[in-house]
Amino acid sequence: MSDGHPRPGPPAGGAPGPGPYGQYGQPDPYGQYAWSQDSQQYHQAHLPHQHQHPELVSEFGHAPQAGWNGWNGWPDGAGAQAQQAYEFQHPADADPARAFGEPGAAGPPASFVPQQAQAQQAHSPQPAEPVHGFRHPGHPGAPEHLHPAEAETARAVGDPGGAVRPSTSARVPADGHEATGFTREANAPQGRKAARLARRAGAPDGPTRASTAAPGAADDRIGDATPQGRKAARLARKSGAPDGPVPAAGARRRGGGGQGPQRNHRWAGLVKGVALCAAVAAAGMLVLRAGAAVEGLGGSPAHPGGGGPDAAVAVGAGAVPDPGRVVQIIAHPDDDLYFMNPDLRYSISAGHPVTSVYLTAGEADGVNAAPAKGATTKPDKPAYAEARQNGIRAAYAKMATGDRSSAWKRTVVPTKGGGHAEVDVLVANPRVNLVWLQLREAGHGYADVPDSLHGLWDGKVARLESMLSSGTPVKQRFAYSKDQVVQTLVGVLEQYAPTTVRFQDPTPGRYPDTKQYTDHQDHFYGARFVQMATAAYAKDVRDRPHFAVQNYVGYFNGSLPSALDPQEAKEKLDSLDTYAWLDRQNHCGSDAGCGDLKVSDHPAGNRWTDSINYARGTGTNWLTSDKDHGLWAFKVLDGQVAVWHRPGPVGAWRGPDLLPGTGMDPGASAVTLKDGRIAVFGTRTSFGARPTDYRREVVYAVQKGPGADGFGEWQSLGTPETADETWTSNISAPAVSVDGTGQPAAYVRDGAYGLRGRVQQADGGWGPWEKHGGEDLHGAPVTATDGAGRRIVLSATSKSVVGWAQPKPGAPLGRVTATGLPDTTLPLTAEGREGGVRLWFRKPGSGNVRTALMTADGGLKVNHMTDLGGLNGFGSVTASGHVLAGRAAGGQLGSEVGPGRPWGRSPLMFVGAPSSTMTGKNVVSLAVVGLDARLYVTSSADAPDAYLAPWQPVGPRNAAP
Repeated sequence: MSDGHPRPGPPAGGAPGPGPYGQYGQPDPYGQYAWSQDSQQYHQAHLPHQHQHPELVSEFGHAPQAGWNGWNGWPDGAGAQAQQAYEFQHPADADPARAFGEPGAAGPPASFVPQQAQAQQAHSPQPAEPVHGFRHPGHPGAPEHLHPAEAETARAVGDPGGAVRPSTSARVPADGHEATGFTREANAPQGRKAARLARRAGAPDGPTRASTAAPGAADDRIGDATPQGRKAARLARKSGAPDGPVPAAGARRRGGGGQGPQRNHRWAGLVKGVALCAAVAAAGMLVLRAGAAVEGLGGSPAHPGGGGPDAAVAVGAGAVPDPGRVVQIIAHPDDDLYFMNPDLRYSISAGHPVTSVYLTAGEADGVNAAPAKGATTKPDKPAYAEARQNGIRAAYAKMATGDRSSAWKRTVVPTKGGGHAEVDVLVANPRVNLVWLQLREAGHGYADVPDSLHGLWDGKVARLESMLSSGTPVKQRFAYSKDQVVQTLVGVLEQYAPTTVRFQDPTPGRYPDTKQYTDHQDHFYGARFVQMATAAYAKDVRDRPHFAVQNYVGYFNGSLPSALDPQEAKEKLDSLDTYAWLDRQNHCGSDAGCGDLKVSDHPAGNRWTDSINYARGTGTNWLTSDKDHGLWAFKVLDGQVAVWHRPGPVGAWRGPDLLPGTGMDPGASAVTLKDGRIAVFGTRTSFGARPTDYRREVVYAVQKGPGADGFGEWQSLGTPETADETWTSNISAPAVSVDGTGQPAAYVRDGAYGLRGRVQQADGGWGPWEKHGGEDLHGAPVTATDGAGRRIVLSATSKSVVGWAQPKPGAPLGRVTATGLPDTTLPLTAEGREGGVRLWFRKPGSGNVRTALMTADGGLKVNHMTDLGGLNGFGSVTASGHVLAGRAAGGQLGSEVGPGRPWGRSPLMFVGAPSSTMTGKNVVSLAVVGLDARLYVTSSADAPDAYLAPWQPVGPRNAAP
């Protein structure tokens, strides 16, 4: 949130709002508009704090980054130092070679405890290992889908803890304990080494791995066929593994056996051998079930399609995938609490490594007081910046530990841009880090302020100076050029190696009447700096994992229907109550104060705690199938469209393969053309040589032939916007459909909140961007064709849903029509079925899923609306066949596999939106991309008594691309 500036925005639930004061009355003492009475009433009525977490999930480690291999855990004496909440290291004591992203850095600063490097002192980092869940075509022994009952059996015989290990990566957990895997390796170092060598020799990597051997047969790949295999066998014998063939379960030992320790040693080996034999037997059973996927295509509900000999290991209902690493970059302290929560809380509660990076100090006018005392409080910008930092530390500590006063370790770190950053590590949960870059903020939402991120971007100032908080360990002032800000962020990304990067909306738009920005200028110009930094990081840093991006709507959330159910909204408000320092108790021991008193009268803001909305990546059409029942998935990783492909119903998954061409924005949609080829659509951002050259345009690429792996070059459809300055390049992602004549069309919401579209002509060219009317449109439109081949387009407004329909295939789109549906949260999902186009959306303030059938006979009409229930949650819903899925409360994927059946919850937490498609006539395939930037797929027979198969991660565990 911004500070010391007007908060623009139309009234809640209304159209884009009036002028500067409009519905908000007079400004408050520090230039902010008075809050709405709705927010005041909600805050007074909210329940006492009850700290809750989503469903418990396993916690995972994460790898030390390059250059950190010789450093483990806290520095000596850190246990004693942790007793003091805010210890720090003076910049003079910091090692300049240990900066964010500094080439040749030998390790982190002596007192900097970044989340990726937490480890036991006695547990030295291990080199990364090959991942067992993915094999290239032709590789023997890759796993199949697991039937749920078989998954339980495999976990029971192979893992006393009931988990399924996805990889043998050497990632070390932040809490200093041994990583929690999907199967447990031998605890002895020799046992671990034996396991690694066995894998390199071709041995199975876990008890759920499929084998080509008959059930119960020993796996002949574990042996002395190679030097590595012989060495693995010797090491296995030293660590207690059985030497030679494994006896059948229940077989009696021959001979008298040894005495004393040797006999106990052999008995331990026998126990391990029995477990291995049982696991191999279970894996052999999977081979016998390999044909069930093909049966699923024919309509058998017993075992749905998908997967194949090279599919990745299944993730059972009780297992959790690699959670990945989250870095979120925001303009001001509290932007994360207002606009990224509850995603932030979900990630922390689930044990994900989370780092929040704050671009500015958030000093505003320096007055840390409620409105009634603002005029009599002396401004102190460094102190107010410190108070806001204290409020953020308290809110994060409360989310992570339940104790707002939980200790932090504050450290100075040199940056790649030549300045210094403060890095705070939560002592009780070192996975949680805060990075303070402490640049000056604009202090106003839209006014011309040269000394700001906006002014630096536009070249109005050559360098932006720092604004150091009063309590920061950073004592040396600095200033950054535009490139230095970018390089500083690249260094942070390089240090933390995220798999998910969250930041604000770089193209929020303007209000149609006042032309003022709908979001704070620091928010979206800060987001543009992050765009440039992620592009440079993807291009220049090779030793890194793939990463996905998630963008968030800012102030405009207050003008849209509430996306969160009351309990989620209460949890979100609780974090803001902590940040706002409502009780005024000096729990942080700081003279500056322990929170942001500016917002203490109205911590909910302009209903911002009632909602969360993604600015991009909300489409559900990124998974599709071809005529051979193969599957194709398209998501943006590293700023490029990534492609995963499974040929046929049981082929080997391949990918991710990145299509050439950078600058792609989150969100891609796929459509099948008349000739069977797949076309992928999205938007692309380019920066140009001048600040005014910033441009977002619609692009598409077409498959070279039906079923072919290759795609042609990206082609541009341009943009309906004339210049970035006009509407801040605020176009939506394209919605694409092919009507009954085979004619594709692409539609976007433009910056003036109307619908624009281009239609491909018979000669392959595209017509101009046509105006189709509509007003107060928000989010991205959706489109599908009905049973007669007519195209229907639908879009949400702040109060309802409007639509357009072709009178017949090939005809121009008809006029905009009000549907009469009630208000709905963003976004929408549409699919052609039942002779019309079925629409899915969520009920405001609830998260329940609703649906209505749209028909086009005699004009656009709405059939009865039905409430389908759900697990609360927010965001996109995907639907294919009988399967309905979307984000549930807690952040995991919730799904319904048939009308009237209870909703289930998977362990998966994911980026953007899920996607589903029919594979053949009777199989539904469902996919998400996890916070580890890895594709996960499942499937189900399209039958009343069907179920979802265990989730499969596709490809290797996400490491360097």
